[in-house]
Amino acid sequence: MPPPLPRRTAWGESAEPTPPPPVTVGPPEHQTPVDPWAGVDTGGWDLPSAELPPLPPTLSYPTPPDTRQWSGPPAPPAPSRDTRQWSGPPVSPAGSHPVPPPAAPSAPRAVGPMVPARPMSPPAPPAPPKVPKQRRGRRSAAPPPTPPGWQAPKGYGPAPARRRRRWPWLLLLTLACCCGCPAYYGFPISAQYPARAALPVQVDDLSLRQDSRSTEAAQKLENEVRKEHWLAEDTFAGVYATTNGKRVTVFGGTGFRLSPESDAEAEISRLTDRYALDAPESVDTGVRGRHERCAVGSADGSAVVVCTSVDHGSIATGVFTRLSVADSADLLGTLRAQIVQPERG
Repeated sequence: MPPPLPRRTAWGESAEPTPPPPVTVGPPEHQTPVDPWAGVDTGGWDLPSAELPPLPPTLSYPTPPDTRQWSGPPAPPAPSRDTRQWSGPPVSPAGSHPVPPPAAPSAPRAVGPMVPARPMSPPAPPAPPKVPKQRRGRRSAAPPPTPPGWQAPKGYGPAPARRRRRWPWLLLLTLACCCGCPAYYGFPISAQYPARAALPVQVDDLSLRQDSRSTEAAQKLENEVRKEHWLAEDTFAGVYATTNGKRVTVFGGTGFRLSPESDAEAEISRLTDRYALDAPESVDTGVRGRHERCAVGSADGSAVVVCTSVDHGSIATGVFTRLSVADSADLLGTLRAQIVQPERG
């Protein structure tokens, strides 16, 4: 028959076995002395003893070398002590061998608290390599490699490459457009306007004719110029002649003109019917902002060349007899330089 199972520990009851109550012992002076050798035969104590051989001399041990402290892994913790009451040996199956009776439980031996061995500190891990600092605003030359087939989540893709700033070039271009263009187009205007006009008495071999007929013709031309160019600030007209019979009639006016080229073509078109002019020719004046047109015609049965020169500050037209187109254009330039004088020149 197997021994009964140990009783389960109740709630709040200690798992340590309850020691038996101590036996009350009175003071020793009140106890009856007991002879421990009473009734024992003590007459056979004189027994022969054999002489033992002498012990060999002991040799001294060598001094052990100094050993360093072990730096291995920490010792495993001590196993926990089972405090349950022993319930006897395990029961063998029936018929194998007789089961001895269970021994009486012995009182537990008082054991002090077990102090676990202090584990040795593991060696310090090696320091990670120092990452070199990067300057602000610079990026690494090559991005880290990405595994094949990897795709960034939506909204977390790689940042676009930052474009290099080109604000100095943009600033220079802006300054060139804001300052260069007005200076390019504004310099001819400032150099040619405003201007004043005055007829000189002598220009090279040409002399101003001041007779009544010439004066009347010049007055008529000046009134016509005032009528056609009503925005003109000043007008002029005169008749010049040479000793060999060449005649030059010049007229025009001063004032601001925004498009000199179109004004030169309009002046030639206005004089086409009066002088029966042919197709006009463009003449290079060599002055930026000044345009000149010349055409061949007739007046009073004689061949004439009509040339007109217009810039941003004045207009001058000449009718030449017995001269070629090139000579007429050169002479008009000479007369214009003597008659029209820019106020800022």
